[in-house]
Amino acid sequence: MKIPRITLSVFAGLLTIVGLQAAGSKPALRAEVTFSNPEKFTDAADDQRGSDFGRDANLQELKNHLEERANNYIPEGQKLQVTVTDVDLAGEIEPWRSPNLRDARIIKDIYSPRIQLSFKLTDASGAVVKEGTRTLSDQTFLMNIYPNRSDPRVYEKALIDNWLRSEFNAKKKK
Repeated sequence: MKIPRITLSVFAGLLTIVGLQAAGSKPALRAEVTFSNPEKFTDAADDQRGSDFGRDANLQELKNHLEERANNYIPEGQKLQVTVTDVDLAGEIEPWRSPNLRDARIIKDIYSPRIQLSFKLTDASGAVVKEGTRTLSDQTFLMNIYPNRSDPRVYEKALIDNWLRSEFNAKKKK
């Protein structure tokens, strides 16, 4: 069966409109994350040399995760501002192991993840509801069960999830 070109063009146009509407229906983020002096963070890069590219990619992944997950805990009309002041990723680069493992992150319980941050939660009028500084860490991170262990930032994302859950809401909304 041959379909006229005009029908295909109309169908493609409708798909584009539906796709744009679906993309536009994403809820506004209720959190804003900034990094204070990321070049001085303890360990946020993926290699021994600590490239800016590797560090920035890791931090962007953590930022996206925090901003998206905060929508589950921060009520509509409130805004969470988070300033991350230090990151120490789980594991450590051990360059002495071998040339083949030069940039491999070795995960051991002695290399637990840690994130230091300050935050401010404000209501719709801009009044401060809650603020503080926190050090997120988990010395038993290797004993926990994670749904996606193949995610290279699974331990740090778990720190963020646990903090949001305990700091802002005992139970998840929705």
